[in-house]
Amino acid sequence: MPSADHDDSDDVRRHDRLQRQSTVGPHNSLWGWASIRSPWRVVRNYLVVWLIRISPSLRLKNWLLRRLGASVGTGVSWGLEATPDVFWPERISVGDHAIIGYDATLLCHEFLQDEYRLGDVVVGEAAMIGAGATVLPGVEIGDGAQVAANSLVTRDVPAGATVAGVPAEPINGGEATHRNDGAGDAGS
Repeated sequence: MPSADHDDSDDVRRHDRLQRQSTVGPHNSLWGWASIRSPWRVVRNYLVVWLIRISPSLRLKNWLLRRLGASVGTGVSWGLEATPDVFWPERISVGDHAIIGYDATLLCHEFLQDEYRLGDVVVGEAAMIGAGATVLPGVEIGDGAQVAANSLVTRDVPAGATVAGVPAEPINGGEATHRNDGAGDAGS
């Protein structure tokens, strides 16, 4: 549930950017994935993404991502086990010198009960996504923004902002949140 000071406008924009497709049948939408996306393409993408995840070479990772159709700027760093979307990697755009941390995941699709959704993921220049973070479809992360480790990014992150948590919320920039009671001061 959003906090009292939460602004739903970013959430609305993300959801407005998503392409929605209803599905029919007795099962949830994931059961129909093979009629939505070519199985051969998904298998190829999966194998290439597996190489991207385990390769220590940043140049190779970026080269392979570009072969899958992702837009990858210069100097982009993908940590080990970082996972771009396997179904729609071409919907990912990463700006120059961005960092995608260890085991982070960028998703461009959501399979739900009665529909699936697609959305581009845009990571700005010099943005940083921490280890284990997950970015949902349609999210835009601004230039120089920071996403803390293990965060779930459900809304856009403005340029220069820092977010953390599940769901990710803006944080105060690292300033002390506890009142200094003078304990340990040399002059007390």
